[in-house]
Amino acid sequence: MIEKRAAQRHRVFKGGTITFESRGVACTVRNLSSGGAAIDLDGRVLLPPSFTLSISSDQFARKCRTVWRNDKRLGLAFEQ
Repeated sequence: MIEKRAAQRHRVFKGGTITFESRGVACTVRNLSSGGAAIDLDGRVLLPPSFTLSISSDQFARKCRTVWRNDKRLGLAFEQ
């Protein structure tokens, strides 16, 4: 498979939260890079075009958007 990512992602297994419109949705962060992440959701959630991914254990918060979705796994790109 040809790698199309600009930055190498590192496998992680961390609890995270997607926040938008005063709402929080729990997720599991599966991999992470300087440019994006892959997350798992417990169920199908309709997300807006832009939202925030937070990992409280790392004091991490980034504004992002969905670039691909496969059932409950989403690929995110961090906004600059």
